[in-house]
Amino acid sequence: MRLKSRRAATKSNVDMTPMLDVVFQLIIFFLVSTTFSILPGIKLNLPQSHTAEGTSSQGITITAESNGVLHFNDKEVSMESLGAELMSFDTGDTKKEEFPVSLEADSDVTNGTVVKIFDVIRESGYSMINLRTTSEK
Repeated sequence: MRLKSRRAATKSNVDMTPMLDVVFQLIIFFLVSTTFSILPGIKLNLPQSHTAEGTSSQGITITAESNGVLHFNDKEVSMESLGAELMSFDTGDTKKEEFPVSLEADSDVTNGTVVKIFDVIRESGYSMINLRTTSEK
C-alpha cells in the first residue's frame, strides 16, 4: 500500500483583490477631497518679445483687455476707480515705491490706454511696474 505525502498537498495563495479594492478606494477618496486652485479666466493675447524675462507674480496685477475692460487682480474696475483701488491696497510692510505692479495688456490695446494706466499707477505712488509679455518662439 502506498502512502501519500502530506507536504505536497498544501499550497497557499495570497488573494490580491481586497488590497486592490482598498487602493482604489484611497485613490477615489483623494481625488474627491482635493481642492483645485481656480485661476482667473481672463484670456489675453500678450505681445511677444525676444528679450522677455521671467518675474514673480507676487504683488498687484492689472489686466487690460482689448475690449477696454480693466481688472485689478481678479476684480473688474473702470479707469476712474483704478486709482482708488491702488490707493486703498494694503502693501503690508513694503513701501509702495518698492511694491511690484504687473501690467498685462492685450496686444490690441492702444498705446494711449497703456500710458493712461501707467499714469494712474505712478500717481498712486507705485514705481516698480512690470509690463508682461510672452517670449517669441
